[in-house]
Amino acid sequence: MLRITTIDADQRVTLKLEGKLSGAWVEEFERCWQTSANIYRRKTLVVDLSEVTFADLDGKRLLSSISTQGGVLAGTGLVPKSIIDEIAKFQAKPDKATEKLMKQGILKVVLVLLFASFGVIGVRGQEQAPLRLTLHDAVAMALQENPQVQIATLNFVESHKDQDIARSALLPQVGLEVFDRAERLNIYAQFGSPFPGIPEHVGPFQFFQAGPNFSMPLFDLTLWRRYRAAHQGVIASQAQDSGVREQIVLLVVSQYLAGLRANAAVSAARSRVDLAQALFNQADDLQKHGVGTGIDTLRANVELQNEKQRFLEAETQQQVALYGLARLLNVDPHREVDLADTPSFYETPEIQANQSIEQAYVARPEIHALTARRRIAELSKRAASESRLPKLTVSGGWAEQGLSAPSSIPTYVYQATVDMPLFTGGRIHAEMAKADIELKKVDREEADLRNQIALEVKTAVAQFESARNQVDVANLGVNLAKQEVSQARDRFQAGVANNIEVISAQDALARANDNQIVALYRYNQSRADIAHAVGQIEQLYSK
Repeated sequence: MLRITTIDADQRVTLKLEGKLSGAWVEEFERCWQTSANIYRRKTLVVDLSEVTFADLDGKRLLSSISTQGGVLAGTGLVPKSIIDEIAKFQAKPDKATEKLMKQGILKVVLVLLFASFGVIGVRGQEQAPLRLTLHDAVAMALQENPQVQIATLNFVESHKDQDIARSALLPQVGLEVFDRAERLNIYAQFGSPFPGIPEHVGPFQFFQAGPNFSMPLFDLTLWRRYRAAHQGVIASQAQDSGVREQIVLLVVSQYLAGLRANAAVSAARSRVDLAQALFNQADDLQKHGVGTGIDTLRANVELQNEKQRFLEAETQQQVALYGLARLLNVDPHREVDLADTPSFYETPEIQANQSIEQAYVARPEIHALTARRRIAELSKRAASESRLPKLTVSGGWAEQGLSAPSSIPTYVYQATVDMPLFTGGRIHAEMAKADIELKKVDREEADLRNQIALEVKTAVAQFESARNQVDVANLGVNLAKQEVSQARDRFQAGVANNIEVISAQDALARANDNQIVALYRYNQSRADIAHAVGQIEQLYSK
């Protein structure tokens, strides 16, 4: 689906697109573009692609044609930029004559370079540049590429088709019938005994008929209730789609934060390895000058190896976190993912969302889905009850009828039918009882869901407040640990103490770094948990 909005401002007219530029919407947008180009001939036409989530080949060709005609393509975000860049590459291609001359002019140079660097080109040709993503880009990509989101979208589209099917039962049904029949009857088989003076068989007879026929329900409340139930099914499917999107955004944000946490752990481990290496060199230098002892050098070497071990573990956790993110984004397994928001991990932004439980009850898509299910159950119960009422149907047809096509004459049949059930074997009562059971199930599920939402909101808020205080304490702890290492190092250099104090200070710094990284991760994760609990995580991380 594509939404087109025209914004006229001074000498600039903007056509804002929202949705997918594909299929029949390409033709619709082309008509809109031609109309705008005719109306606003003296103004600059801009096509805003910021909210476009997908463009097929026909859509890209249309955008390329618009750009050639003088239209300006604009848009921010991963998908719009990739579309604009791809169109620019198409337009930048030289014509065939120029391309032929270029090939002839550089053929010899290419051959020389090809043989000179064949091995390097062969290796680099298989490599792909890392996919560098911000958190916003990762969320936008997941909402487009994640299979679960795509399945939820297809379910939503499928519910629309179910609604169309239910609506079709309320509309006239028209058909065309043509047949030419030859028939011969056995009198004995038809009546069970022969009749004197009457032949054993009758016929053959030939019968031809061709013409349209129709039928239409004039009064059938069950069909109307089913159509309204199908409409509620669309609402429920839309709510489920929103719920899946919210859940995927939460997973992507959590995995991205895990990647940032792993990056921070790698950076901290690398700095501790550098520090341990410097302290080992210091102990070794003091031993060579007869000031230090061998045990000091040995302790420093042991600590260096321990820090290297922690660094290797941190690198492994970093790779695993990036693999998990690539899986959520449905990225090519051979392509690496790079996190562009690594510096922002140490920031502590406030949550920009209403944190009340009442807001969660209003915004959470699960509540909307249950409300739609309740309406479906109520409509099903009414449909079952109203199936006792008479049903009025009008049908008929017009046809050319005769013994053969040349001898046929116009005929017609029109009829009104009233159908009223008298005994259904308990079916209606059972259907109403089933709908009552469904309503009770929905009531129980809604009560449980409301309790769950309230718990999630209160837990997320409590964890957010705690994490904010933990960040302050952890930052102070890191600063104090660095001072302890510096002072212990100076005391060891001056010969006042051995390096046991230095080793203890190194361990304290490692714990302080870990506490800081964990506190920052919990802060950012609890921020995402609050947004998800109140049903605003997609709004917070995709804008």
